[in-house]
Amino acid sequence: MPQKSSARRDALMTELYGEARRYMASYALFNQAVADHLGLHPTDVQCLNLLSLEEGAVTTGRVAELTGLTTGSATRLVDRLERAGYVTRERDTEDRRRVLVALVPERMAELAALWRKLNGTWGTMFDVYSDAEVALLIAHMRRTVEVSAVQIERLRGGELD
Repeated sequence: MPQKSSARRDALMTELYGEARRYMASYALFNQAVADHLGLHPTDVQCLNLLSLEEGAVTTGRVAELTGLTTGSATRLVDRLERAGYVTRERDTEDRRRVLVALVPERMAELAALWRKLNGTWGTMFDVYSDAEVALLIAHMRRTVEVSAVQIERLRGGELD
């Protein structure tokens, strides 16, 4: 149920939107720093994150779905990841016409090691939260992903013009 508007609520929402913009900017800059460290493009890093959550190898079409890129852009992204040694292309054993993009375990282990080094600091940030608060943060993150997907579609579909 939506909250009733009040001066306090309005002030909190103004502060929240400001902090959200600061948060998103800091995350984008952090992602850029990680990408620079790895010699990759920021989209490449996020694609690797998304691919690591998939079950096995995927098509380039699936890479396009995961990233929201066109199939041509997804192909170029896979080309970059292949040159950098993070993925390989292999023929689908069940349908030889299909080419699958597979993660290279050794390179992903290197990426995982970097995330572990970075996550130690991030993890301590959550030590001050109760289990219920952590559950709330998880719910918030899931809703953020859902709302972001809708907003991306609106932006790409020209609905805001």
